[in-house]
Amino acid sequence: MERFGNHCLVQHRECPYRKGMRYSTPLLERVQGKFRHLKSPLVDAPAAQRDPAVINTVTAMLRDIETRKLDAVRDFSRALDNDDRRDFELSAEDVAKSGDRIPRDLREAIELGSERTQAFAREQRSHLTGFETELCPGLVTGTRYVPVARVGAYLPAGRFPLTASAFMTVGVAKVAGVSTVIACTPPQPDGGANPAVVYAAHLSGVDRVFVLGGVQALAAMAFGLLGELPVDMLVGAGNAYVAEAKRQLFGTVAIDLLAGPSEVAVLSDETADPEMVAADLLGQAEHGTNSPAALVTTSEEHGRAVIAAVDRQLSTLATEPIAGPAWRDYGVVTVADDRETAALLMDDLAPEHLEVITADDDWYHDRLQNYGSIFLGPWSTVAYSDKGMAGTNHVLPTAGGAKHSAGLSVSRYLKPLTYQRVTRAATPALAHAVQIISDSEGMAAHSATATRRLASYGSPGS
Repeated sequence: MERFGNHCLVQHRECPYRKGMRYSTPLLERVQGKFRHLKSPLVDAPAAQRDPAVINTVTAMLRDIETRKLDAVRDFSRALDNDDRRDFELSAEDVAKSGDRIPRDLREAIELGSERTQAFAREQRSHLTGFETELCPGLVTGTRYVPVARVGAYLPAGRFPLTASAFMTVGVAKVAGVSTVIACTPPQPDGGANPAVVYAAHLSGVDRVFVLGGVQALAAMAFGLLGELPVDMLVGAGNAYVAEAKRQLFGTVAIDLLAGPSEVAVLSDETADPEMVAADLLGQAEHGTNSPAALVTTSEEHGRAVIAAVDRQLSTLATEPIAGPAWRDYGVVTVADDRETAALLMDDLAPEHLEVITADDDWYHDRLQNYGSIFLGPWSTVAYSDKGMAGTNHVLPTAGGAKHSAGLSVSRYLKPLTYQRVTRAATPALAHAVQIISDSEGMAAHSATATRRLASYGSPGS
């Protein structure tokens, strides 16, 4: 731990959140006797655990940045990222030429992911249309979809640079019609920005890019310290400190969602290939040592085969030091007696990513309701969305958040603004009822807004 001024600073590249997908007690009681575990998590942690040390550190950092502004941002950047630069912005020329610094095949893959993600967002946008309706004669109401004006996107580039993050945040915001999108990405060991991440942002239509990481990046965008007005909305994934900064800045700005460690769940039966299921579980487990992976199956034989396949694949996996502990500590395999129980268990987990590989995928798709995004059939995999090739957004709710929230999409950048237009002829139909309700509540001023219009309505020549 580093000391900076009067504050202790935990390096923001580390993530102390302990995370696991767990079934709720009421659900387990409801399906008691209809399931059994073949593998349970070794770590008994709540779905999302906020570390008091992280909370206190972020609070102190935000207070300092709000007070000392850019001086504090520079001090934190120097202390946490060993970055002494005075100007954090990449030039427009450097952003435009970022693709020249990466291999051609990577550049072409990024171009493909950017195009597909924007194509899906454009299709979503086409279905969000304003409307106007006359609820009664003389009362016209409606909705207009208006984009937020300014968005700040955080583009992570730590141990694993999330190249496609810009597709989901910058690109989708631009499709929504956001006029100004700025992005911050942390410096690499050589002091520069990750060129693939910058190129993805360039293709996505970013207006300005800053080489700045962690809490200080989010604060600088939210407080308007980067030569721009304060942003209206912060988006993008990050570690525990980034997530906590977004939580504390919410209200000052809007946010996309509070996401914890990446998670995956697979619902499969005896028709699924155990090796493929194991590969897909490990594909998300390698995000971090606290990234949970869960399997719900109606076949015990299949469940045991998947466990064996995971063990075999881990023995040769380059990222075993990450995926191995994640599977050991947070992996779970549950056998359900029937598909109805399997569906109940999976809806209770409400995973960020859900794969369904069964003999009747449509049956499950019709019934499952709680997930960030669903991947149907053996030819679908989470990685296709993670890297932007499926077009759908990979900024999704975790820790059971899919029970009440959806992931980031073009709609999140749009404000559905309502309006109403009332004619003189409609006044009696509205004003009498408003007067009665207001009088019953003792709200005399509310009542007067209606009764004065009634009086005006009845006046000669009105």
